[in-house]
This record gives sequence, C-alpha cells and structure tokens, in this order.
Amino acid sequence: MTDQTVPRRTWSGRKVAVTATAVVILAGAGAAIAERDRILSTGAAPSGDNSSTGDNNSTTTLATVQQQKLTAQQQINGTLGYPGSYQVLGHAPGTITALPAVGQVISLGQTLYQVDGGPVVLLYGAMPLYRDLSIDDKGADVRELNGALAALGYHVTATSDTYGARTAAAVRSLQGTMAVTKDGVLHQSQFVMLAGAIRVTSIPATLGGPAGGAIIQASGTARLVKVNVDATQQANIKVGDQVTITLPDNSTTAGVVSTVGTVATAPASQGNGGGGSPTVEVDITPTNQAATGTLDQAPVQVSIITASVPNALVVPVNALLALTGGGYAVEVVAATGAHKLVGVQLGLFDDSSGLVQVTGTALRPGDRVVVAGS
Repeated sequence: MTDQTVPRRTWSGRKVAVTATAVVILAGAGAAIAERDRILSTGAAPSGDNSSTGDNNSTTTLATVQQQKLTAQQQINGTLGYPGSYQVLGHAPGTITALPAVGQVISLGQTLYQVDGGPVVLLYGAMPLYRDLSIDDKGADVRELNGALAALGYHVTATSDTYGARTAAAVRSLQGTMAVTKDGVLHQSQFVMLAGAIRVTSIPATLGGPAGGAIIQASGTARLVKVNVDATQQANIKVGDQVTITLPDNSTTAGVVSTVGTVATAPASQGNGGGGSPTVEVDITPTNQAATGTLDQAPVQVSIITASVPNALVVPVNALLALTGGGYAVEVVAATGAHKLVGVQLGLFDDSSGLVQVTGTALRPGDRVVVAGS
C-alpha cells in the first residue's frame, strides 16, 4: 500500500503512545510485525516519529486507505509425525522366523511376521480376533472378517455376520496365497485384525524367540501435525480451517485442521511453580501427504487463519497514532496537501501484510495517510 515518499510533517504537542487494547493474533516475523508489537507492548511512538519536536526532516510515506478481505493468523510450533499407537500380539505357539523392519509399512493382506516359517497376515477390522472362525459361526468378528475379505476382492457379503460357504471359500483362497493348509478355517494364530495399515516403530520381539506376547509396536501411516494452542484461542480455531505448514527445510505445504481439543492442559512446569498458559491440542492433516517427507517427530511451524473480515477498511499498522487524550488516529493528507488527524478504532490485525482494520471512522477508501518510516 505504501507508494509515495514525503517529508515528515509533525503535529506540535502531540503525544504518540499506542496501548494494547486490541487482541493481537500473532503470525510470521517481519518489520511491520515487530513495529506493531513494539508499539502495542511499550507505548512507544512509531519508528521515525519525533512526536513533539517538530522535526520536518524525518522520512515518511503516504499509503492509500483500502477496503479488502483481511485475515488474522496465529503461528505456532508443532510436531510432524505419524499418529496412533498399535501393538501386535502373537497368539501362536512356535518360534518367530521373520520380522519386519522398523519404518516398514504393512497393509491389508500383507505379512506382519512369520512363525515357524508361516506368515501371520494383517486384516482390517475394529474388533480383535479372539477365536478361530469356521462354518456357521456368527457375530461381529465374522462381520469384520467378511468386510476384510471383500476389501481384498473376494466375493463375500461385506456386511454379513455369518460365516457361510462363500466366506469359507474366500478363506481357502487366501490360505492358498499364504502357502498354508487350505482348510477354510480362519485360525487366530495366522491373522491379526487392526483398524488399518501400520508403520512399524519398534520390535519388542526377538528373531528366534517365542511367538507369544508383544511382537510389533506401530503407528498409523497418515502424516499428522500436532500443535498446542493457548486455550484462550481455542474458540477461534475450528475443524476445516486452512493452514500453512512450514517444514524443517523451510518449504511450505497446505493443511487443514482435523480436530480441536476440548480439554485444556497445564504446562508441565506449572505444577512446580513455573509459568505458562493452559493449552489445547489441535491436529492438522497435511493436504499433500507426500510433500511432508518421512521425518518422524519433526519440528514444524503452522500458520492458522483464526479470523477473517470479508470487507474491511484497512491502513498500515505503522500509520497508527494515539493522542494524548486517548483514542487512536491516523494522519490524513488531503489533495490540497493539508494534514489532519482522523480518529479510528482498531479491529483485526493481519501481521503477514502489516495491515490493521479500522472502524468507527470518517476515513474512506482512497484517502491518503501518513506512514512512519522504519
């Protein structure tokens, strides 16, 4: 918005001291942001303004008052990783003869590990397998099995809770791909039911060790960013909000808020007399999963749009003044060159562009205002 350099014209006897009466949504760094924070936190005059000295040699600029969409953003440190925690338990006697690698992704129908040379295969379902399943069995676990078999392409009724002839035929076919006995019985020892694909994070079991107990620790496979937001800002963030994620290599990628926590958590140091405000967890799903790479527990920064005004009257932050008697103003330059102060009230700040919404004012789009130099 700044487009013309003019000599500085000061207002004799004016005291410029802006105080923090507006809620400021912090975003990225920059000269305008630092200036805004300096003014609002210290009550100092804008840079380059010698408020009552009559110094006409200070350089200022003119900016045009505009009407436009304005957004406020909050920039927060976060952690990029893989959500979820899964434990794969073995239910077979025998010896572990093969294990996956840490970081390996295992999906529907793939082998998790091997016992006595035979595979233990992953199926998708919410209910863990707790029994062998065969003809005429019924129940929620059978329905989960039929859903998994249908997802693998077998001709079964995905929603059926009955282990019928089609289910048995599908199981025999699946056993054929596993090179195990094709008896049409789903043996609990040969399959593990989990909610979805997993990424191996650690292996508590030992190659050559017993096949019972904890075999694999895993996470989910989708990328997720977790941030802790000051609890006072929770109401400003909602599911579906668009965000920008800055990755460790300084590249950026888009994301969307997927969950907003409802329980505030105090900082760990607070219980020992430390400071800090309570926070809520906000989860963000990257729009392009591949763009986030493969780093786990990587530090990132997230810029969340927390408020928006579709048709705001805006001026540069550095145009703000506060007069001795209270209230904010900007210095307007008429077409004739005459200067006057026009009162304003502060609305939304957009730190990324160095703009602030002004309301309750005689300002109009197209008016020219003085902006303090840096």
